[in-house]
Amino acid sequence: MAKYNFTAERKIKNAAYRNHIHADLADQLYEKILHKMVVEKKYRDPTYNAQILAKELETNARCISAVVNLRFNMNYSCLVNEYRVREAQYLLVDKRYADKTIEKISAMVGFNNRQSFYAAFYRFLGTTPNEYRIQNTKEQTRKKRTPKKAAQAETK
Repeated sequence: MAKYNFTAERKIKNAAYRNHIHADLADQLYEKILHKMVVEKKYRDPTYNAQILAKELETNARCISAVVNLRFNMNYSCLVNEYRVREAQYLLVDKRYADKTIEKISAMVGFNNRQSFYAAFYRFLGTTPNEYRIQNTKEQTRKKRTPKKAAQAETK
């Protein structure tokens, strides 16, 4: 039995409104959505949703939904959670955040609660944040020790 209750496969729905969006508009919105996520890091705000994004981009939530579905091949929630999990991966192994709890890191990247963070993290990476932190911290330590030992062996 899986650790977290979610369906692994996404049901593909053929919503009619997706076919009504023009390719040029979809391209423009795609670039703007990327800018909001990558540059402005709007996903860090737990209250940020498709309606707010649509208002900022002067369109409606259906257009946002259509573009996210067509260009990113996922829904808006999955898109936001993917960016959150990517940043959390970085923070979990960064030495500057070693003293931060997993709950604190989940809040820093925009999750409202521990359970949704763990479920999203597990969905994208197949492991829990704690397991990820432990495993990747060990690997970083091993990588740092290995060059020193190799250099010592060469001098002998």
